Amino acid sequence: MRLSLIGKNMQPSIARIMIPASPDGSSDVPADVLIVEDDPIIAIDFEDRLLGFGVRSVRTVGSVAQALAAIAARAPDFALLDVELSRENSFAVAERLAALKIPFVFVTGYGAETRIASDFVNRPRLQKPCSSDALEAALRSRGS
Repeated sequence: MRLSLIGKNMQPSIARIMIPASPDGSSDVPADVLIVEDDPIIAIDFEDRLLGFGVRSVRTVGSVAQALAAIAARAPDFALLDVELSRENSFAVAERLAALKIPFVFVTGYGAETRIASDFVNRPRLQKPCSSDALEAALRSRGS
C-alpha cells in the first residue's frame, strides 16, 4: 500500500503505506521515509526504489501542509524534500525536520542554481533525475 497525498486537491487524511511483501530486515536503511514531492511520477519512482533498498514504509505527500501533518502524525526516520513544490518551497518542512533532528536531503531538478535557504546550504542534495546509486547512498548515509 502507498501513502499517496500527491495532488493539489487531495486531503491529508488519504493515507496508504507501502510495505514490501518480504522486507530484508536491513538495519542500515531507515524504516520509515517521508517523500515530499509534487510530481506523482517522480514520487512513485522514489517509492519503488526506496522499497527496493529495504525501506519498510514510504509515505508520500505533495505539499508543505501535508508534510507537516504527516510529520506531526508520525515522525519519519528520514525524508526526501523536493525543493520547489507547485507554489511553495520545502524549507518550512526542512526547518521542522531539523528541529526534530530527523535527517533529510533536498532533491531538485534545477541544479546548482537552486536557491537553498542559508540555514540549509550545506545540506546534501540530489539532482533529479538521480541514479539509484546516489539515492541509495543518501539513504544509507542518512544525508550526512
